[in-house]
Amino acid sequence: MEAEAADGPPGGLDAALTCFSFNQDCTSLAIGTKAGYKLFSLSSVEHLDQVHGSNEIPDVYIVERLFSSSLVVVVSHTKPRQMNVYHFKKGTEICNYSYSSNILSIRLNRQRLLVCLEESIYIHNIKDMKLLKTILEVPANPTGLCALSINHSNSYIAYPGSLTTGEIVLYDGHSLKMVCTIAAHEGTLAAITFNASGSKLASASKKVSALLPREEYDGYVTISSLVFSMDSQFLCASSNTETVHIFKLEHLASSSRPEEPSTWTGYMGKMFMAASNYLPAQVSDMMNQDRAFATGRLNFSGQKNICTLSTIQKLPRLLVASSDGYLYVYNLDPQDGGDCVLIKTHSLLGSGAMEENKENDLRPSLPQSYAATVARPSTSTASTVPGYSEDGGALRGEVIPEHEFATGPVCLDDEDEFPPVSIRNP
Repeated sequence: MEAEAADGPPGGLDAALTCFSFNQDCTSLAIGTKAGYKLFSLSSVEHLDQVHGSNEIPDVYIVERLFSSSLVVVVSHTKPRQMNVYHFKKGTEICNYSYSSNILSIRLNRQRLLVCLEESIYIHNIKDMKLLKTILEVPANPTGLCALSINHSNSYIAYPGSLTTGEIVLYDGHSLKMVCTIAAHEGTLAAITFNASGSKLASASKKVSALLPREEYDGYVTISSLVFSMDSQFLCASSNTETVHIFKLEHLASSSRPEEPSTWTGYMGKMFMAASNYLPAQVSDMMNQDRAFATGRLNFSGQKNICTLSTIQKLPRLLVASSDGYLYVYNLDPQDGGDCVLIKTHSLLGSGAMEENKENDLRPSLPQSYAATVARPSTSTASTVPGYSEDGGALRGEVIPEHEFATGPVCLDDEDEFPPVSIRNP
């Protein structure tokens, strides 16, 4: 999940936040600036630890980290058609690839890396960066909207299937075959996301015109981000309004649709759908509620932002990163919901944190919640890789010889090699 910040905070262009994204299991935050990019650990509420920073590439507008490994993918406005893959702990570039048009988004798990252009999607094998498939004739997708399941055992991909409606194309990134299409919304899509296991898919329509008297916001609601909690019990959404909504996922007892909502949260609930057991094409509404289970109140509206739900120091938290250059940390009550309490505000551009409220019940920090996975040994199945140009690009119809890929793996983690990515010789 990522956002490109249109407007930076005051204080000069050099300090502007250009993009921000949480990693796949919400244990790390990456930000891009005019000067470069930074990576932060999210293991503590009181402290925001920077694990890496680089000023070698300016004007970064995409930065994605693979779980807590040392692999980071960066795209800059100075070369918007080039993807750079780095091993940041070693300070080395693993590879870089160029494409036929500007890169709009990057998605990755331990098996696949997606590069989304406006009218095509490139699927790479993350072990050796070979191009496995190019999805062509994608309906114009100017925001690069797409989703990749973080569960590498299925690697499902979802992307818009229509310019005029909210149709979703579901694609199997493992078998490289289309699964089905889902008629999710009448309006065009604004957000798509999978849960951690890849068994559920949630989407949001692009705009809903609604009168929001409680927030004094009369106009269009535009979804900024949409994310499941890691246990799939909650769905969280942020928008251009000053409220983040958290919904508790429950199967509807009846298949009949509720009446048209008349409240702000009712409109928010109607914007979302979730698909479970969608193979081959069975879609079930899991959430269509008249009110959110919990809400987080922001001190701004109209700014680019992303949200996520994470467990930090044994407690569930709502995290919101915003283009104003701050990370907002809230407590979430998983039993009763209600208003989430803002407990900390961290500056992403300076050092230290701006304290909003003190929390007295913090427990010792836990180890990271996921177990490091060692990828299977990479095996070669072909002597050439279709789709690459000789300079490492992904221009259609050309090939690059197999011998140009090194055979030795690159260690991306201090303890485990995951995944082993081969360095491409210049």
